[in-house]
Amino acid sequence: MAERAAPLRILITGATGFVGLHLADAIRRKFGDSAAIIPTALYAGSNPTLGDVAALDVTDAAAVASALAAVRPTHFVNLAALAAPGAANADPAASWRVHLDGVRIIGRTILEAAPSCVLLNVGSGLAYGRNRPPIRPTSEQTALAPTDDYGASKAAADLALGPLIAKGLRCVRLRPFNHTGPGQTDAFVIPAFARQIARIEAGLAPPQIRVGNLDGQRDFLDVRDVAEAYAEAIARSPGLAPDTILNIASGVSHRIGDVLQQLLAMARVPIDVHNDPARGANDAADIILGDASRARELLGWAPKIAFEQTLADVLDEQRSLVAKTAR
Repeated sequence: MAERAAPLRILITGATGFVGLHLADAIRRKFGDSAAIIPTALYAGSNPTLGDVAALDVTDAAAVASALAAVRPTHFVNLAALAAPGAANADPAASWRVHLDGVRIIGRTILEAAPSCVLLNVGSGLAYGRNRPPIRPTSEQTALAPTDDYGASKAAADLALGPLIAKGLRCVRLRPFNHTGPGQTDAFVIPAFARQIARIEAGLAPPQIRVGNLDGQRDFLDVRDVAEAYAEAIARSPGLAPDTILNIASGVSHRIGDVLQQLLAMARVPIDVHNDPARGANDAADIILGDASRARELLGWAPKIAFEQTLADVLDEQRSLVAKTAR
């Protein structure tokens, strides 16, 4: 009689954030009752999706060691981060502390206390910086050349994991490109546009949107597709090399101005767009585009949700949120 595989125990840091909640759903769909999710965040609390959430500061080595000893996870998914690049760049010290120091602490502690545990460290496609001419999708072989503290701290964490992997750390380094979808705050461009449209539709703002740089191009994914990629990486981790690096990207760039026009086409009222020079100069060379061929090959993963559907879902969510606050 075949021996039944031991159940997975998946510890997630930053579990109450935008991606963490979607990841919990993806894990449940993928593994059902054969996986236990141990959600953690900077502060303890209770969440409707996750239940009880334990406190875990990834920059506290003793706390990380204690969590590993108590939970004994098979997988450790690190989502702890200053998620919005703007916030990370506004507080570089915090960005480097969480993104670099926290990752080094997690990696070292796993290697010392739980060497059979697989670390999935979520970095960022911004570690590569902008795409450089000739413009083609960025692969994992592209040199890291970040242009801000967010990208640089994420790149540094990726590099810092290298020596630990050489010593035996089992690790998958994930580099997701831009992702959006339901649950993302308006600190990000697509929900920000959608919220303005929703407020205009509700009569809470005049029918015009003031914008800055619209010429930049981004590789946008739906967060639900990203979460599916992470869940698949967990499932396939026994067959992945310990130094695996995977871009999570669509391979398609969207000009920010075209994204805004798509959202405006979904609006229920006419809306004018006004350029505001104070919001930044246009830069047609600002292109970020990823190549996820390796994720397709090793995970059997590809995005499934149409970009138009993602935009519609974000706009509908913002309409609901605006309606609640207007009551």
